[in-house]
Amino acid sequence: MDPRYAIDDIRDIVSPSLILYRELLDANLQQMIAIAGRAERLRPHCKTHKMIEVTRRELQQGITRHKCATFAEAEMLAEAGVPDVFLSYNLVGPNIARAVAFLRKYPAANLKVQADHPAPIAELGQAMDLAGLSIEVLLDVNVGQNRTGVAIGPEAEALYARLCQTPGIRPGGLHVYDGHQHQASREERALAVDREWDKVVVFRDKLLQQGFPIPRIVCGGTGSFPIYAAKDDPRIELSPGTCVFNDAGYTAAFPDLQFTPAVTILTRVVSRPLPDRITLDLGYKAVASDPPAGKRVVVLDLPEAEQVLQNEEHLVLQTPRASEFQPGDALFALPWHICPSTALHRQVYVVSEGKVVDRWEVTARDRCLTI
Repeated sequence: MDPRYAIDDIRDIVSPSLILYRELLDANLQQMIAIAGRAERLRPHCKTHKMIEVTRRELQQGITRHKCATFAEAEMLAEAGVPDVFLSYNLVGPNIARAVAFLRKYPAANLKVQADHPAPIAELGQAMDLAGLSIEVLLDVNVGQNRTGVAIGPEAEALYARLCQTPGIRPGGLHVYDGHQHQASREERALAVDREWDKVVVFRDKLLQQGFPIPRIVCGGTGSFPIYAAKDDPRIELSPGTCVFNDAGYTAAFPDLQFTPAVTILTRVVSRPLPDRITLDLGYKAVASDPPAGKRVVVLDLPEAEQVLQNEEHLVLQTPRASEFQPGDALFALPWHICPSTALHRQVYVVSEGKVVDRWEVTARDRCLTI
């Protein structure tokens, strides 16, 4: 057992449960600030943790700008006292009215959102104007992921002009997310990121020359975080997410990022159906199922075990060491993808120096809190 994940007494911890190691979390936060150069450059994404207690620890470190993807996450950030919240999601349908309600309830949170199409921009502006409010809107720029955003060109220029001219809307700058850049080599990743960034710089300068304000450019995710951090541009706001907790997948994908997985899943053996198999109470209701079957966790004491079957409540391991384990024995697993795994749990057990010291609620795991 890796001593960093040891717990003195696990008898009262139900399984499967998320275990958060406070010292490892704090070390990851410090490493995040060290890469950024200073806390003021950061706008971390809370989708990984969704917890008010983690947000408060970030605020204590001087990280005052935060990013999210749902109104539940935005509300959680506001309740924690975050003074600058960016909801990086294109608002459509009922979410436009929710933006109005959010601004009324949390005026101190300075909510910002994003857009990439003229119709929602017009609808959002009209709703804000009728309410006697205004909201900052960032233009979502497509830099190659082809998920959301508008490609740089005349259409993007026209949309940014529309943001500047629509009553109820204030131009908030640009959102540049490149989550498709997964090159393991730091050098190759930097080349790929810079190819798109160079286009963004030309686009930004063209908008500035036309007299349009660009107060910020919210850049990248965890993989591209150190690439943007190395750039000397005062408009850049850095948006890592996963590195707050880190996970087995990001550890494997980005060897240059020196973050330690700060969350495990405590699981127990519930059966030994064959001489070379053990079954754990770790189904895909407790760990994200978006990685391919067989690669959803790394079992710390049995990393070589083959994950031969997983369903809602069980994970079956095949290993010649099966005879070493009896029903009731505990194991610890690192999720391959921690962000959706966190959302599967209502709370985490918080461990410090080998002892369970607290339980933290996963506040924003639902899509709606009060708004």
